[in-house]
Amino acid sequence: MDGRDLVRSVRMVRAIGAAQGLRSARAAWQRRRADALALPRQRAERARVPGTASGAESLPGGGVVHFARSSLRVRVASGGAVFCGWDGAGPEPSYALAACPEVDGRAVLEPDREGGWRVVSERVTVAVSRFGAVEVRTPGGVVLRRELPPRWWDRTDEAAGGDGGGTAAVPEEGAGSRWVQRSEVAADARFFGLGGRARGPRLRDGSYRLWNSAPDGTAAPDEDPASLTMPVQLVVADAGTHLVFHDNSWDGRVVLREGTEGAGSGHDRPGTCEVRMDGGPLRYWVLAGTPARVLLGWTALTGAPALPPRWALGPQHALGGSGGAEEVRRAVAGYQEHGLPLSAVHLGAGHHEGRRAFTVDRNRYPDLPGLARELRADGVRLVSVVEPAVRARSGDAVYDGGVAAGVFVRDARGREVRGVVGPGESVFPDFTDARVRKWWGGLYAERLAQGFSGVWHDRNEPVSCAAFGERTLPRSARHALEGRGGDHREAHNVYGLTMARAAYDGWGEVRPAERPFLLSRSGWAGLQRYGGAWPGKVATGWPGLRASLSVVLGLGLCGVPYSGPDVGGGAAPSPELYLRWFQLGARLPLFRTHTALRAGRREPWEFGPEVLEHARAALRERARLLPYFDTLGQLARLTGAPYVRPVWWSSPRDRALRNCEDAFLLGDALLVAPVLEQGATRRAVQLPRGRWYDTATGEVHEGPGQVLVDAPLSRIPVLARAGAVLPVVGADGGTELEVWAPAAGRRGGGLVVPDAGDGWRRPDVRRYTAQWDGDRVVVARQDGSAVEYPVRVRGISGA
Repeated sequence: MDGRDLVRSVRMVRAIGAAQGLRSARAAWQRRRADALALPRQRAERARVPGTASGAESLPGGGVVHFARSSLRVRVASGGAVFCGWDGAGPEPSYALAACPEVDGRAVLEPDREGGWRVVSERVTVAVSRFGAVEVRTPGGVVLRRELPPRWWDRTDEAAGGDGGGTAAVPEEGAGSRWVQRSEVAADARFFGLGGRARGPRLRDGSYRLWNSAPDGTAAPDEDPASLTMPVQLVVADAGTHLVFHDNSWDGRVVLREGTEGAGSGHDRPGTCEVRMDGGPLRYWVLAGTPARVLLGWTALTGAPALPPRWALGPQHALGGSGGAEEVRRAVAGYQEHGLPLSAVHLGAGHHEGRRAFTVDRNRYPDLPGLARELRADGVRLVSVVEPAVRARSGDAVYDGGVAAGVFVRDARGREVRGVVGPGESVFPDFTDARVRKWWGGLYAERLAQGFSGVWHDRNEPVSCAAFGERTLPRSARHALEGRGGDHREAHNVYGLTMARAAYDGWGEVRPAERPFLLSRSGWAGLQRYGGAWPGKVATGWPGLRASLSVVLGLGLCGVPYSGPDVGGGAAPSPELYLRWFQLGARLPLFRTHTALRAGRREPWEFGPEVLEHARAALRERARLLPYFDTLGQLARLTGAPYVRPVWWSSPRDRALRNCEDAFLLGDALLVAPVLEQGATRRAVQLPRGRWYDTATGEVHEGPGQVLVDAPLSRIPVLARAGAVLPVVGADGGTELEVWAPAAGRRGGGLVVPDAGDGWRRPDVRRYTAQWDGDRVVVARQDGSAVEYPVRVRGISGA
């Protein structure tokens, strides 16, 4: 145990008490001992590179290139996605893929003039050198990404030795080989993604770990790793945009270094990316095109985002304490008395009996179903926290049922793996087993019977408190992995994803006509199929406010469009910070405030009358934009385009926009510029090309370029794109079209996708155009039918 572990142990004992602290220390020692006994001992490793190409064979969609010490399968899908798999790795099995796409039957494998091979298709060309370097090129021949020959370290017998020049050794069963893949991109390229990174959204030079990790307390803005990591990068350059996904759930690290452009031709230093994995297959996908096309392809590959029920687009409030039913009533009554809309109240683990999932503390909540009905009559839903840890004690219904069904993670000797979490000594379901997911999913019927309308998953990295070392299960813990068998080194990062799948499927069986509402703190690529993300408690402070925006933007670019932070972070913010956080949250997909034991009450009225007044205005605007949020949610499901987009979304070649991290696009129509600095009442905004209107003042700005706009405490700047047509709530409470006048001689437009309820009806996508006709702006349905909504044109003086 080093000095940092000792400090952490002392803090943990102070936070959770002596008895629980001793249990966590014992659990840490047991985990360390289990790993020492069950994991392979460190042995000599032989470095291996592919060697020289010896031939190739054509297969549908591409082919296999054989090298002296490896082989590479290149496969182009019908939509243009490129798959590369070394050492016989194929696209499946995969937790990320919704379905393996069909191959492009027109893709052809052919030799090149330099002893290598290339796969030529309509949308992309993949060139493989004779030594194993791989280039992904546009149809015009521009190189988007160059993968250098990979290197493996195969575990061999102690006597093996060698310097990498011999025949490849067979990896130890279940362990795989450590490997590293280095890549080069354009000198002007910028990196984004890797899950919900507080250090983003643009990922600067540095090392980023791929291991879902629970923060100690609240997550600091520079904390790495995060609770939701993904090996998904979006790379934006003048030459084009591409996404690369390394389909490997083992512990790993990505080291990024942005390139530099020299004064003259040939002096550029390319950007570099190095991916290191502790094991598992070396396989990856590359998708190229515009940002919109790339996210559409990513959605086709990993699945359409789950559409939240309409009420989930309204303001929500979480109660982290243990005040009981009267505390819930107090909070809801406060919103009503102050004229603030509220759509849901989230109950933390304090509503459980002894923090045990699928239980209710009857003393604090004597009639939870009755409370749910009472709140539902006022339009407020209840949402329950659910954690994966199950208290390991006979007589606990969930534990006894799990023991009978044999669902808990076990060690190499077949014994239950036990950890320490909120309920005490706990065990953990193995969600990588379809049979276990079915069992766990059936438990959510109890939540529905209690009157809950949704769930949020917490501590599902998974967390096991430890006085030192990692706060998770032993790496040697055994998992089913869909019948393949393996250990926690491979299962850890997909644990939250598979738990979300169990909940989504189980909820759907009980309420098949309703869209489930599910949030998850942890997850992996493909999480969007089951719900959204709650990135945990970000540290309170102005850097934490900025980090909140970074996390939401990063998750959206990795395919998870519905997410949002806890407004105010994990502690007690100042009134100004709370208001600025509130104003940002009101423009994000998931808008949730939070009251916690250590942070005190944090409803808007607790910060004084001025904050309350301005918070009420932000909520009114959120309610007015609800039809627009409906449309963005439907479009996210149909196209993969996130609600919240970086400002370069439609102009990826604008380098100034690529470097902009303090503003975002809400759909295509609105540019939101939150105030992220203390005391600021004006701020600079980097505008994309075109005309933009300040929605508060009507002032006109022309882009591209930077402008200074007012940002009084009462509001944050929001600008509308000229020509935009967006649905809003009108004065009569119905939907109307808000149209921002296009520039002279230009034509605008927009999409409207009405929400047809909380079910699964196919959405009706309506397209509108807006253009000048003499001295007036005319709005029309693109299909020629009549415009069914009232129209209000803005941006015309006097109108």
